Formats: sequence, C-alpha cells, structure tokens
Amino acid sequence: MGADGPLELERRGWQALATGPEAATAFYEQVLDAEVLMLFPGGTVIDDRAAVIASMGGPPWSSYRLDDVREMRLTADTAVVAYAAVAEREGSPYSALVSSLYVRRSEGWRLAVHQQTPR
Repeated sequence: MGADGPLELERRGWQALATGPEAATAFYEQVLDAEVLMLFPGGTVIDDRAAVIASMGGPPWSSYRLDDVREMRLTADTAVVAYAAVAEREGSPYSALVSSLYVRRSEGWRLAVHQQTPR
C-alpha cells in the first residue's frame, strides 16, 4: 500500500467501504495516520484513531460515485483530495462534498484529516 498515492488511496477507501465492515476496518487500520481528525455531517467529530477505525465497520455502501475529483499537492509530503460523493446505503441516498488530507510518512501516504459536508 505504501506505493499508492493519495488519490488512489481515497478510491480504495471507498471500495473497501462498499465491500464490507472487515475490508473497511482493515483498510483504514493501514492507511490512517497516528493522529487523525474526522468531521462528519451532523456535527460528528472523531479524533481518536481506534474510534475512527471502529466507525468504518458499519453497513457497506451499496453504490457510490465520485465526481469532480481533484488532487492538490500542497508540499512534496502533503496532499488534499477533494470531490463530490453520491452514494447509497441501506436504501438511503447520500450526497456530500468531501476532502481528505494525506501526509507522506516513511511507510507511505497516510490519511490525517477527512471532512464531509452534506449537499
């Protein structure tokens, strides 16, 4: 996983979340940075790594699409991936603007900050 860049990791994260709880938690166990900050709709803020991983183990997305995907390299070792997500889970539609901040560590790119803004 160390050779994947931020954009590929973000796409692989959605695939893991659509596969099932075991795939999602295993993926995020590998890709999350040591310190994390997750900002979700409804005012949910998670800044504990173990709690973030546990939160990824919910029901899988039955479908998803990422539109207008952009990757912006801020420095050689930091990047932001931003896009519009349209998804469905358990019959409920979901639409949000999403941004993820990745940092390059010795073992590869790691997800440090993630935010979803409903639209």
